[in-house]
Parts: sequence; C-alpha cells; structure tokens
Amino acid sequence: MSTELGYPVDADAMAPRLRIVLDDPNRHVIVASAENGLLGWIGVERRLSLEGGEQAEIVGLVVDSRARRTGLGAALTGAAEDWARELGYDRLVVRSNAVRVESHPFYEKHGYVRKKTQHVYSKPL
Repeated sequence: MSTELGYPVDADAMAPRLRIVLDDPNRHVIVASAENGLLGWIGVERRLSLEGGEQAEIVGLVVDSRARRTGLGAALTGAAEDWARELGYDRLVVRSNAVRVESHPFYEKHGYVRKKTQHVYSKPL
C-alpha cells in the first residue's frame, strides 16, 4: 500500500521495517483489513525535538483507493489520536506533501490546522 503514497516497497523490504516499528514502544501502527486484504494503515510516533519538546506525529496514512470516502481514514486518524491521548499528548501533528491536494481538506475537516509550508531537502550519502 505504500506505493499509493509514492513509496514502492516489496514485502521482503517491508518486513524488517515493520518488525522494528512494532517492537518500539514509541511507535504505533494501526491497520484496517477485510476478507479481501489490507484496506489501510496509519503510523504514529512519539517525537522529541530540542526546540519543540515532545509531540505525537502521524508519519504515514494510506487508505486503499477502494475504501476511500468510507470513513476509514477518519477511523484510523481517530485511533491514532486516542493513542496519543493515552500517552498524555495534547496535540497530534501531521505533515502532508503539498502535491497531495486531496488529503489537505481531509485533515482540515477533522480539526487539523495548517501551521506552515516547508521544503524538504535530501542529499545522497
């Protein structure tokens, strides 16, 4: 399903990543499935920065195209919010790529407020 986010990955590459995430109490993954397979997932993490302190952040949300506009994204987001509240956080942050214009109204509809626009730079090492 990560391919729908623009990050193609096969099961062999995903398995060790998933094991690390599942074994880390600072990370949480919630999945939604049906008899015909995976419908969506959300990843949320505890984050610490020197300047901003601790916060919870959604690091991935994907809903299969067949299950969009069914309330599944809202349910997954709500479950991530519950996890963050249980840990004592008073806010949940999500970063959404500027090109994912269909996701911006989704977050705003569910109470998220746009705080800034930023550029992300990457350098091969």
